[in-house]
Amino acid sequence: MIHFFDPSNPKMASKVPEIAKKCDVMLGNLEDAIQADNKIAAREGLVKIGREVDFGTCQLWTRVNSLDSPWCLDDLTTLVTEIGDKLDVIMVPKVEGAWDIHYVDRLLAQLEARAGLTKPLMVHAILETPLGVANVEEICAASPRMQGLSLGPADLAANRRMKTTRVGGGHPGYLVRQDPVDGDIDGPRAIYQQDLWHYTVARMVDACQANGIFAFYGPFGDIKDTVACEDQFRNAYLLGCVGAWSLHPVQIEIAKRVFSPDPADVRHAREVVAAMGDGTGAVMLNGKMEDDASVKQCKVMLELADQLSAKDPELAKAYTEVEA
Repeated sequence: MIHFFDPSNPKMASKVPEIAKKCDVMLGNLEDAIQADNKIAAREGLVKIGREVDFGTCQLWTRVNSLDSPWCLDDLTTLVTEIGDKLDVIMVPKVEGAWDIHYVDRLLAQLEARAGLTKPLMVHAILETPLGVANVEEICAASPRMQGLSLGPADLAANRRMKTTRVGGGHPGYLVRQDPVDGDIDGPRAIYQQDLWHYTVARMVDACQANGIFAFYGPFGDIKDTVACEDQFRNAYLLGCVGAWSLHPVQIEIAKRVFSPDPADVRHAREVVAAMGDGTGAVMLNGKMEDDASVKQCKVMLELADQLSAKDPELAKAYTEVEA
């Protein structure tokens, strides 16, 4: 999970040390959700937090203002030179093409040299415009700094002229209806709500995987609807995303649960790998055919389980019990 916080909000800032213990990434937000007259305070607040807070194993990211804004240059200049040694990733909003990444890459190199940094900062882009989606493959390949991409559904919906005011998630009007039963168009017919974001997430995942970087689902705006949030996160997880944003602490646990393999899936994966031996040929296991492609799928699951076990004792116990 990438947990967003407003560095200019004293209440949020005071909670950063405690929330960081529960998160993979804490992100100081400087862009959307920060009022124009509060931009400088947010930037200064993030510098203070970066200097004073011990984040432990949690990474510290920031989302700077868009490249065409009057604040972005100062965001980058200040943050890299003041707390560049504490930051891991710079999230860049509204990226439309490789040219945006080239600009950020060159500027970061100059600022890193000025600050005497030895570890290069990574870059994470947000897909929020149709042009960005059209150029997603080139964006992913634009720089060795590229860490990953996130879907920005609200801005993307507006820029696509989609007729939804929701921040992520589905819409009851986007559906498929069962054909008339026996030709009776007025009779009962099942309806199935569809996923507005399936195409974009799938294309983003393919572009990221082709370039060895990571795909994330972005925000889910309805904080109270934890059920739909979990559904949207799970769709992204199943399609290949490695995580999602959390806008409220309640979404942290949802992301942790959804993006961790189910112990039953881990158990099945171990059974398949054990039964396949050297990974060639095919076997029948529990009435299902498993072959070398099955082993590759299972190894993806087991690699993730092992990574999570290394940093989460509770998951390590669950997966160890599965193995036993």
